Amino acid sequence: MRHRRLAIGGWILGVVLVTLLGSLIGTSTLGDDDYSVGEDGRAQSTLDAHGFTSPANENVLIQRPAQAASPEELLADPELRAALADVAARLDGTGEVTNLRAPIALPGVEANPGLVSTDRRSVMVTFEMRGDEDTATDRIDPVLAAVAAAADEHPGLLVEEVGEASADKALGDTIGKDFKRAELLAIPLTLGILLAVFGAVVAALVPVALALTAFVGALGVVAFTSRLLPTDETATSVMLLIGLAVGVDYALFYIRREREERAAGHSPQRALEIAADTSGHAVLVSGLTVAVSMAGLLLTGLSVFSGIAGGTVIVVLIAVLGSLTVLPAVLSWLGDRVELLRLPWHRRADARAAAASAPGVDRKTTSTTSVAGTAGVDLTRPGLTGRLLRRPGIVAVVTGGLLILLAVPALGLRTVEPGMDDIPDDLPIMQTYDRVQAAFPGEQTAAVVVVSAADVRAPQAVGAIDALRERALASGMMYEPITTEISADGQVAKISIPIAGEGTDNASLRVLDTLRGEIIPSTIDPVSGMSADVTGWTAGSADFNAQLNGRTPLVIGFVLVLAFLLLLAAFRSAIVAAAAVALNLLSVAAAYGLLVVVFQHHWADGLLGYTSTGAITNWLPLMLFVILFGLSMDYQVFVLSRVREAYDSGLPMRDAVLVGVRRSAGVVTSAAVIMVAVFSIFATLSQVSMKQLGVGLGAAILLDATVIRVILMPAVLTLIGERAWRRRPVADDDDRGTAVPVPAGDRRPQLPAQAPAPAVPPAPAGHGPFSGMGDFPRHRQD
Repeated sequence: MRHRRLAIGGWILGVVLVTLLGSLIGTSTLGDDDYSVGEDGRAQSTLDAHGFTSPANENVLIQRPAQAASPEELLADPELRAALADVAARLDGTGEVTNLRAPIALPGVEANPGLVSTDRRSVMVTFEMRGDEDTATDRIDPVLAAVAAAADEHPGLLVEEVGEASADKALGDTIGKDFKRAELLAIPLTLGILLAVFGAVVAALVPVALALTAFVGALGVVAFTSRLLPTDETATSVMLLIGLAVGVDYALFYIRREREERAAGHSPQRALEIAADTSGHAVLVSGLTVAVSMAGLLLTGLSVFSGIAGGTVIVVLIAVLGSLTVLPAVLSWLGDRVELLRLPWHRRADARAAAASAPGVDRKTTSTTSVAGTAGVDLTRPGLTGRLLRRPGIVAVVTGGLLILLAVPALGLRTVEPGMDDIPDDLPIMQTYDRVQAAFPGEQTAAVVVVSAADVRAPQAVGAIDALRERALASGMMYEPITTEISADGQVAKISIPIAGEGTDNASLRVLDTLRGEIIPSTIDPVSGMSADVTGWTAGSADFNAQLNGRTPLVIGFVLVLAFLLLLAAFRSAIVAAAAVALNLLSVAAAYGLLVVVFQHHWADGLLGYTSTGAITNWLPLMLFVILFGLSMDYQVFVLSRVREAYDSGLPMRDAVLVGVRRSAGVVTSAAVIMVAVFSIFATLSQVSMKQLGVGLGAAILLDATVIRVILMPAVLTLIGERAWRRRPVADDDDRGTAVPVPAGDRRPQLPAQAPAPAVPPAPAGHGPFSGMGDFPRHRQD
């Protein structure tokens, strides 16, 4: 490249510039209200408009070993009363809490008899953290220390704290360590696999450098786009995941082709030109398809998905830009130095290959039989793929049938909002949570009814709210303590009602349906001028699911149609584009079925170190679809490009498929191994939802790169045969890279005419960063 210094310098300067500018203006992040939709979002807006804040609620459980004969006897216990007074005093002394409540009257504490458990051995002190809920986690340490001191002072009682801020801190510490470990492992693991693939340190560093600079640059650009599409930490994690995937894949595709052309005898400049014309085109089509897949998330109308969509589209497009500009420039600048710092075993392999091709070696034993358009693929030795392609119909039916069978369990897929059961149950905070739930059912999963009226303190409004309370308790699914807060303007009442269930399970959803469908219509709605909306964890989950489920078909349709149109434009064949889309759908469906088999049952609990929740995280199916559809298209486009090249060189379709698959097998397998390894890291994280993401992505990529790309897709293309494309005029060898033309009227394998000696001696067999992995079978020795 004549302007390689400009390309490399421009890339580095651009990444540094957007990163600095992005850090100066900052990134707009999603607020709590941005996650709310439907009735839940309407209720949250009402609370915000009337001055309600959302402080972090905390609870201190005080439990004695023995059960009392009655609640009165329990509250008369001197040790229990002393502990209540001590806990309240220590909490008040921190200066970080407000609205203290206890089951007995204490100085500065509101008495609430509902804070006595029906188990007759547990009581609770509740309070709220002062200040902003978002910063409560940073200020919870003195409060935790006060409770711990009270627990030490009363060893005969169990004294424990659990709540929003304390749980966030405990979970943040655990999950933060998980993700830090994952991020620290992902890059070295990727680099290690690339070292095994290329056999040279410099060659292995190039794809990682491209991926990481694309990610860093994308973070800077996101700072600007976040004004329209606010983002969060989840979006950043997905950006890193996708950026690493596509950046490494595209560099692998490009470097592989450039090395292949160098080994075929082309000059460095010509090899790069051929790589740009072939792999560069495949990278562009693949990148646009991945971007379209991720952009489909915008149609959900959910802020969390919009942030992910915006970030991932940007990182993919930047990776494509880098692959088409700075990557060729770097390869041109490095030249053969890309093979510096070769690993010892690769050097030995190179020496053996060089010896085999040295002058004086008997050509009768080393000469090869080249077949038109094969360039290193011996069609007289078909291998496994060639044998399978002799019966493409049977192979397609059997393989497709097995994948459909694997997809069948997906019909029973059940989704749920990730709740407390998404967290490892061996954490101390989770054990405290379980004890509070057992003593005070529903306390941690309250539904919040937001009642609006001209004056909620008017007699009619008060009567309606009292009726709501009575009906709720009479249902047997809602419990004390029910608390009511009135806004300063008297127009809104916030009623908190503990409910049955874990918050997102069927029991909690039945309570929500009862509240919305029976109790509110019979108590609040009949009063003129009054209305009520339900919010809370259960309501938020239900409304999120409702909107997600309603928009999912739209997202899937959008992605399928645009992916088909892109493939149609790239390959000029409607039947090939339709087959590619169908195979990708089959890959995703099989991944869904595998998720159901593993995570909706208990047989893999011990293997993966979790307890099955009996459901799949609600955001995961759609996220898996767009990620898998995009990444699968990487391999799809690359394989189809090589098949099309071989077909245009004059080979019959079956031979073109065999050549295309063999030429692309090494790089597709290498890319898949990297992705499976990186995704597998997520299966080791603590959260069940992250395990589901890791297993789903890893297994699907493995299936896609092996069963579908190596077996099913070749069989389908062979069945399509000559209907796939019209024959193009055959170009000469210099224009088409390593392909050698065959006369259009002759479809039999031909021996090439003696070619003139190339201007640049070809690299010896096995030489280059791909030797030892990804090299295809050599021509048969006669």
